[in-house]
Amino acid sequence: MMSTAAHGTWPSPIDARLAASNDGRPEYVGVVGDEVWWTEPRPAEAGRRALIRRRADGTSTCVLPAPWNVRSRVIEYGGQPWAGAERAEGGPLVVFVDFADQRLYAYAPDGPGEPWPLTPAPAVGGGLRWVDPQLRLDRGEQGEVWCVLEEFTGESPTDLRRVIAAVPLDGSAADDRSAVRELTDDSHRFVTGPKLSPDGRRAAWIAWDHPRMPWDGTEVMLADVAEDGTFHHTRSFGGGPEESVPQIEWGADGQLLFASDRSGWWNLYRADPHRGAVPLCPREQEFAGPLWKIGLSWFRPLENGLIATVHGRGTTTLGILDPETGELVDVAGPWTEWAESLAVHGSRIVGIAASPYSSYEVVELDTATGRTRIIGTPHEDAVDPAYYPQPQDRTFTGPDGRAIHAHIYPPRSPDRAGPDGELPPYVVWAHGGPTGHAALVLDLEIAYFTSRGIGVAEVNYGGSTGYGRTYRNRLREQWGVVDVEDCAAVAEALAAEGTADRRRLAIRGGSAGGWTTAASLTGTDVYACGTIIYPILDLTGWGTDETHDFESQYLESLVGPLAEVPARYRERSPVTRTDRLTTPFLLLQGLDDPICPPVQCERFLAEVEGRGIPHAYLTFEGEGHGFRRADTMIRALEAELSLYGQTFGIDCPDVPRLELKK
Repeated sequence: MMSTAAHGTWPSPIDARLAASNDGRPEYVGVVGDEVWWTEPRPAEAGRRALIRRRADGTSTCVLPAPWNVRSRVIEYGGQPWAGAERAEGGPLVVFVDFADQRLYAYAPDGPGEPWPLTPAPAVGGGLRWVDPQLRLDRGEQGEVWCVLEEFTGESPTDLRRVIAAVPLDGSAADDRSAVRELTDDSHRFVTGPKLSPDGRRAAWIAWDHPRMPWDGTEVMLADVAEDGTFHHTRSFGGGPEESVPQIEWGADGQLLFASDRSGWWNLYRADPHRGAVPLCPREQEFAGPLWKIGLSWFRPLENGLIATVHGRGTTTLGILDPETGELVDVAGPWTEWAESLAVHGSRIVGIAASPYSSYEVVELDTATGRTRIIGTPHEDAVDPAYYPQPQDRTFTGPDGRAIHAHIYPPRSPDRAGPDGELPPYVVWAHGGPTGHAALVLDLEIAYFTSRGIGVAEVNYGGSTGYGRTYRNRLREQWGVVDVEDCAAVAEALAAEGTADRRRLAIRGGSAGGWTTAASLTGTDVYACGTIIYPILDLTGWGTDETHDFESQYLESLVGPLAEVPARYRERSPVTRTDRLTTPFLLLQGLDDPICPPVQCERFLAEVEGRGIPHAYLTFEGEGHGFRRADTMIRALEAELSLYGQTFGIDCPDVPRLELKK
């Protein structure tokens, strides 16, 4: 029976502990022999990433016990952290990066031994880091691992170099850095792992340099591979300063396939020696995305010449493309979002997919039969699905008539409704990046609020991916303007149409979303409060020496060159606009965050001190950029709900009261 209760007070079986236990998703799927392997989160085990192996008999096991943590820190966001192969003598061999020391290890899981290190322990700064490994068992007596090496040369986060390197599998480099063969020089600031042609005679990779980000412009590099494994005749083969190529692959016929946004959309192409870049399926859809991590994959060629590809506009699906005819056949199923991780083996395709009513699952498609099945991390309803929100994919009109894409999650409960005449409070969620995207998938953090009677609006503001390069470029030199305006436009539209209570609007976000949240609270009067999570708050500091190398010049495109527009950096920074701040806020920060360090929060709080603004600052030991530990996520989520409760006049007896100081 449906009862009436004030929005925000509805009883819900989705508590912070349940939401935290379901946080994260599987990543980096691959095939070893006939087995499917991937990594998945373990929030209850200090947030480590476990390596999972699905055997041929259908059983799944964790390959490495705690505290092994399979995760790379190259460019801080990491990337493909493992590779495996079936050995001629039988049994798999896997190489992986352990997060604790960033060394590369090898392990034969069916043997009696333990993992053994392949690379030296760090000595300077962040030391040696590795990502995107590829096993070359045909090289030398034991074989090699070809991968990206990130080497720190000083104490500054920008004192480093990156090259493609070969690491011997015999362990000789574990104590001897000179045993690592460098296959390229450091003429480019950023590189991906090499892709070897089917005949083994050519290697291709992606490279780019500051101040470009990989979604701005990249180059495709090509080299001849000699019999001794050295690279020769290295040359640029495509791409450019205004063309983003985020992925390359060799087809079975030896032709190079790549994704490029030269048309304004990330589409697929074949490199033809006579005709140049040949489009395979030209559409106003995205067949790739931003290369935030090294080794992401949106497409994979099959042995029969077809191509498995993730594609879409706003949402994504898995399709099978015939590159000769351009025919694209989509896979049937409930999934509305496919992650940037695909693997193929024979006629099988393996990916990671989710929907608004299911979390991310490892999904296998057999193209020979058309059968699709879930083979890993199957979604299980921890509560009655009637408590899940029913999202609406909507487009709003913003300033100058521009379109703004958003996912709206109205409050929903099977046994509660709000009183007549009472509109629900809403929280606007600003995603990170900012060159990123809020996916239309089940998120128990969102359900945590909607099941209690608080709505959520996820805004894919101008600058988001998924809608073409023109939409993405709206944020060029407009960060802190377009994102703030778009979020406010969605919030105000929801209030104007009678969906949300105009007096009870909040905003929250992490990383770049934390920036948008703070910029909104110090630049608009739309919101009653906000939750600012590991944010950027001072552009001048962040644009000089307060972040890592990968994004150290990101602001050149987002805001403008610091040397040319220093006033713009000051004027847009929340730290210099605290005199405009009038609403309560919650600030959440990991103390081990190299991307958005705590000093930004401390500087902001110093400016707020004594101004009488109710606020709380919670810090978390052992957390970096993105919370991964269950206890951290529980504390953060409960604190956020308490902030809204106190601000909106909602009684929240099931969470600890957040102490707000002035």
